[in-house]
This record gives sequence, C-alpha cells and structure tokens, in this order.
Amino acid sequence: MAKYVCTVCGHVYDPEDGDPDAGIAPGTPFEEIPDDWVCPVCGATKDDFEPEE
Repeated sequence: MAKYVCTVCGHVYDPEDGDPDAGIAPGTPFEEIPDDWVCPVCGATKDDFEPEE
C-alpha cells in the first residue's frame, strides 16, 4: 500500500498506521479514507495529498 504526503505540511499518511484519532483503522488504504478526512497536522483536505515517491 502506498504512502501519501500532504503537499501543505509534509505529513505522511502511512496505511499501516492509519489515523486512529480520526477513526481510520490501521491497514486502511488511502483510497478508502472518506473524502471529508483532513490532514491531522494542518487540516488540509484529502485532495492536498500526493503519492509518496
């Protein structure tokens, strides 16, 4: 599963970790996160994330 990086603050969403504080279970691919999810660091939208290279 690919990691995604916030283009605003550089936070990396790692599917292995998920985002438990937002109810995103470990093992959840980025594509399956709800569209209204926001970056836990800066509040950027899901659209502001790009696949990590």
